[in-house]
Amino acid sequence: MPQTNGQPQVAKATAACQGSRAGRAQCDVLVRSGVDPNFAGLTPANLWSAYKLATLVPVHGAGQVVAVVDAYDNPNVTTDLAAYRSQFALGAPNFTKYNQLGQMSNYPSGSSGWGVEIDLDVEMVSASCPKCTIILVEANSTGWSDLQTAEAEAVTKGATIISNSFSGTGANQAFFSTPNKTYLASSGDSGYGIADPADFDTVVSVGGTTLSPAGPPRHWAETVWSGSGAGCSTDTKPAWQADPGCTYRTANDVSADANPSTGVAEYDTYGYGGWIVVGGTSVGSPFLAGIFGLKGNATSQHGGKTFWIPAHQVHLYPVLSGNDGSCSGPHTYLCTAGTGQYGNYSGPGGWGSPKGMGAF
Repeated sequence: MPQTNGQPQVAKATAACQGSRAGRAQCDVLVRSGVDPNFAGLTPANLWSAYKLATLVPVHGAGQVVAVVDAYDNPNVTTDLAAYRSQFALGAPNFTKYNQLGQMSNYPSGSSGWGVEIDLDVEMVSASCPKCTIILVEANSTGWSDLQTAEAEAVTKGATIISNSFSGTGANQAFFSTPNKTYLASSGDSGYGIADPADFDTVVSVGGTTLSPAGPPRHWAETVWSGSGAGCSTDTKPAWQADPGCTYRTANDVSADANPSTGVAEYDTYGYGGWIVVGGTSVGSPFLAGIFGLKGNATSQHGGKTFWIPAHQVHLYPVLSGNDGSCSGPHTYLCTAGTGQYGNYSGPGGWGSPKGMGAF
């Protein structure tokens, strides 16, 4: 990745999904421009190294069903996924695509923007849990009625882990709170502020970091990505949260790489010519969904509660610098890392990023 004095350069990036989020959702993926050569983005092996997964990925995840829900269709997703997995020796995928009614035909109209999101989602689940069974449920539109129909269909198809790399306003929490299922959602790419469904207490809210090579012992460093959504929501505060600066649900719970300047490699032939580099909090939601697959305990989770248990936090890398904007009042930990106002917690970084699967 481009470096200046050891620091990642700021890369130009474009939102793959454009449009209003009022009363609907848009995907949270950013495509980096001017990438040369191919594979400038982080590979699965890079992510395994950064998040202490290298010894876990080969032996865990078989039989776990991870669903990703997206809007519109990517007609090339099956071949794009196969190419990604072949390049990185992840094995043949156990993958099925459905429409929002559970049919393996009659797919929605295509969208190259959402197509980038679709490829990213299934490739990131593959990166963290290549042995997992992956299902894709494509909604007819970005309207909540369609997306929520797809959410329900993911449950019907047997998923215990459901990743949602989109955000907006007006969602119905009932469709993101099925008992014995783990839901995850990206927190958004517009800085401070949080939206549906990441703000629901039944959903793991995933923030964004800048992940860069560094010296030992970890060999990687992370700071808050300035684009990460986060903060104090208007939804009911769960009993398992006790931070002092928000009387409602606080987001995020956990975080992972999201900065397009330190983004991941993606293979997409529907809107692009093959290998691209992408970022956004859409990276973290499916990648962490795969780690829940590695852990194999998704049916016993409740939203992001597991990351708020002190004994679990030793299995996270704390994110201790950076911010995603400004937040009013004395409790700046809601937008700034490293304040010490509530332990290692910050809104955009959550309690940190994965250090193996012990916190999951």
